[in-house]
Amino acid sequence: MSAPRVVVLDYGSGNIHSAAKALEAAGATVEVTRDRRKAMDADGLVVPGVGAFEAVVSRLKAVRGDEIIDRRLAGSRPVLGICVGMQVLFETGDERGVKSEGLGEWPGAVDELKSDILPQIGWNTVSAPEDSVLFDGVGEERFYFVHSFAVQDWTLETPPPYPAAKVTWADYGGPFVAAVENGPLSATQFHPEKSGQAGIRLLTNWVNAL
Repeated sequence: MSAPRVVVLDYGSGNIHSAAKALEAAGATVEVTRDRRKAMDADGLVVPGVGAFEAVVSRLKAVRGDEIIDRRLAGSRPVLGICVGMQVLFETGDERGVKSEGLGEWPGAVDELKSDILPQIGWNTVSAPEDSVLFDGVGEERFYFVHSFAVQDWTLETPPPYPAAKVTWADYGGPFVAAVENGPLSATQFHPEKSGQAGIRLLTNWVNAL
């Protein structure tokens, strides 16, 4: 079998090249591009993100990344968001009084963490569901976070017979969402591409599921 084809969306924000290298180490054939057709046709799409919520949303929309994500999900095509690439999947972001609309794939708001020391920079443990696909074999590992904002209240209600989202939590001044697995849409608040072998294993789990 050929390696799954993964596109890292190049829209001017995020650690795209380190993400691409990590995905290659995880067994994927990777291309960094903003080409719409390639992003739509790939087995998996990765949306990294670094910086302010509002700026990331703006850059995504400038290359019609919001449409690409939405149409892929409508066709049950896998998407993985990383860091701010996860945050913008929610309805709103509030960064020091600046409120912005996100992509609205999930309900909820991105707010400032409650810790006295911000940003959180470094390694942290997570609490993953036992049936998590992403964290299979790495649920007890530490992952690398760099952020001051996060989703701190998961509000999505999934009526039967649809499976509920698998939500992974971490704590930094209070609980926050560290990762989500919800059908074809997955995301991590931490950087798997900076998380050593644990991060590579997590990406391998995602790639293998494609």
